[in-house]
Amino acid sequence: MSRRLRLVIAQLDFLVGDIWGNAGRIVDAARRAREGHGAQLVVFPELALTGYPPEDLLLRPEFDRQVRRALAWIAQRISGTGIILGHPWEADGARYNAASYLAEGRRQAMYFKQCLPNYGVFDEKRYFAPGRETCLLRLQDLPVGLTICEDIWEPEPAARAAEAGARLLININASPYHVDRGREREAVVAGRARAHGLAAVYVNLVGGQDELVFDGQSFAVDRAGQVVCRTPAFTEGLFPVDVDLEEGVPVPGEVTPALPEAESVYRAIVLGVRDYVNKNGFPGVVIGLSGGVDSALTLALAVDALGPERVEALMMPSRYTADMSLEDARAEAEALGVQYRLIPIEPMFQAFLDGLKEEFGDRPMDVTEENIQARIRGVILMAVSNKTGRMVLTTGNKSEMAVGYATLYGDMAGGFGAIKDVPKTLVYRLARYRNGLGAVIPERVLTRAPSAELAPGQKDTDSLPPYEILDAILERYVEQDQSVDRIIAGGFDAETVRRVARMVDRNEYKRRQAAPGVRVTRRAFGRDRRYPITSGYGRQPPPEDAPPD
Repeated sequence: MSRRLRLVIAQLDFLVGDIWGNAGRIVDAARRAREGHGAQLVVFPELALTGYPPEDLLLRPEFDRQVRRALAWIAQRISGTGIILGHPWEADGARYNAASYLAEGRRQAMYFKQCLPNYGVFDEKRYFAPGRETCLLRLQDLPVGLTICEDIWEPEPAARAAEAGARLLININASPYHVDRGREREAVVAGRARAHGLAAVYVNLVGGQDELVFDGQSFAVDRAGQVVCRTPAFTEGLFPVDVDLEEGVPVPGEVTPALPEAESVYRAIVLGVRDYVNKNGFPGVVIGLSGGVDSALTLALAVDALGPERVEALMMPSRYTADMSLEDARAEAEALGVQYRLIPIEPMFQAFLDGLKEEFGDRPMDVTEENIQARIRGVILMAVSNKTGRMVLTTGNKSEMAVGYATLYGDMAGGFGAIKDVPKTLVYRLARYRNGLGAVIPERVLTRAPSAELAPGQKDTDSLPPYEILDAILERYVEQDQSVDRIIAGGFDAETVRRVARMVDRNEYKRRQAAPGVRVTRRAFGRDRRYPITSGYGRQPPPEDAPPD
């Protein structure tokens, strides 16, 4: 048998800003990897010491001092193995996104990330300077190149490592999840491997941080770009990878199958909700249950994330609530085993109408009265939250948030949005996926016409196009930044497209006031998409004598 290096991927969930807590976890993981797996090298994710992304914590003067102390503390406690660890580092008046190789009680080498992403959810140029130097480690005579995350997405860092003599590349990451991201990563790394004849080990973070979810799915490829190892998605663990020292390639090991899309999105949201609630110290959540599909899915996600004992459901019927909604909401709560309470809002609604009667005069009922009902429910949920300490988990989906089909201080009130980045059509797919694990959502919830039940006979299609059309337009307008004319040219009704675009544009003010929520699509509202609230863009057409487009 050829000589081998036992490398262990430390795919772990770190808490942003908890430098000393993370340091303790790193030392403990290195010990367990050595004792349990015979690790000679343990590789941790990007910025593992501080968690990712630390954002403006990096600007605090004492932050760097604590990082330096923690690194020295870790190095003193590492014995019998080496570790590669991501952390920030300040030197010569600049701050870098760094990785250190620690062994034998001290730092043996340090690398500074060269390619700094500044798109989508990333804002690294605000905090870091780019590195310039290639880092080549020699591990039992095997030359190993070290890179960080975005470095693998650009051709130069891998090329420089290969030119320096590297035979294996280790790339540490904090790469957030979105649909199909795992396949994209593997395709990029495989391309670098083939281009440079360089095997690679890709180590990724796992866990939720505010809107972001990191899915793990670390992997290794051989020089032909073939995936020879893949770790489970959304799962913490220490995963051994043997490297053939003569060949400089990972030995084929366990390749965990990639998840189907619906399961992948569902598990991402479960992890995002669990970490947001737990890392922020909430004892549980409270949810407004309506009998509709959005709140039903949110309830199932919350229970799968936290357990039924930490979830409370409130049904708050009004004069417009259908009997089937009451029946289905109760059935959902009972199926999932959560605490369930019925709090009718009719007396409170009537009190508002009586109190505002003189102010409203003889004006007809309209959206005002609909919003009052939603805001009464928001007040009840926040009152329960204040009294119990449980966070309100909002139930609005991405389609509604896009076009403003939601009530400020009403159904938008809360601390976190489980399905905030889930289009309505995907909501139905996730609900059916969850029912496939065990039926908890009544079938008629999935087949009845969606309704906010804030007016007699109300249906969502009274205000919106059918969701299959709306979501298709939103994907092009929001996620792909296609123009109205281009979307129309794609075969959509012109007036419908213009109306949807107007709704998206004029409701930025609502989205700015919405709770954060789990990001699962390529472009979510929030970190990904930053549009001005006050804007005249597109308000005036160009003059007739303007140059052609």
